[in-house]
Amino acid sequence: MKTFVRAGALSLLLATTIAAPAALAQAAQPAADSMFRATTLNLSAYGESRVAPDMATINLGVNTEAPTASAAMAANATQMNKIFAALRRAGIADKDIQTSGLNLNAQYDYVENNPPRLRGYQATNQVTVTVRDLARLGSAVDATVSAGANQVNGISFGLTDPTAAENAAREAAVKALSDKANLYARATGYRVGRLVTLSEGGGYTPPSPMPMMATARMEKDSSTPIAGGELRVRVDVTGLYELTR
Repeated sequence: MKTFVRAGALSLLLATTIAAPAALAQAAQPAADSMFRATTLNLSAYGESRVAPDMATINLGVNTEAPTASAAMAANATQMNKIFAALRRAGIADKDIQTSGLNLNAQYDYVENNPPRLRGYQATNQVTVTVRDLARLGSAVDATVSAGANQVNGISFGLTDPTAAENAAREAAVKALSDKANLYARATGYRVGRLVTLSEGGGYTPPSPMPMMATARMEKDSSTPIAGGELRVRVDVTGLYELTR
């Protein structure tokens, strides 16, 4: 008799346990259904701002050759010290001069049917220079070349603080997104009820170094003409809108 009572109680407990989640699921179902019954728009847009750069980065260096490794490195060091001094005279701070590459390689002459013959050694030292006053840019390049730089690999322009340009791009992106949502709503016979979610992508990315050239807004002086032009800052946004009748 005791066994029968315990089995019956256990059966009642299991039934209650199983029924409870089912009841909760039924109670939650209308909310889930209402979400799926809503008419939504999932859209993307972007905004851009254009601004003149206020800084530039130059990659330059010295390539020297000598019969021995030590001679090649010594000659390279002599030239690089002259370049550092020239940059300082041009108004470039020490914190804006950074060594970006240092290499020493053996050089061989190759003749058919003969083993390679050691010709000497080549030392290469490269620095990345940040110029924060663009009015000094052309003269800084000229000063380094006069001091012995025989490699100028590229130049890129950037912004010291991109916050204002990014914020302008954000405002343009949100406006473009809102305009697009209203257009879709009108075209489908709805109106925009509310913005449910908003996410951002993109932003300011410093451009990669490019070959030096003069394109626009040249500095009118005797130094190497270099144009800063304009930088384009882009922000992408994605938004989910709920529509109503």
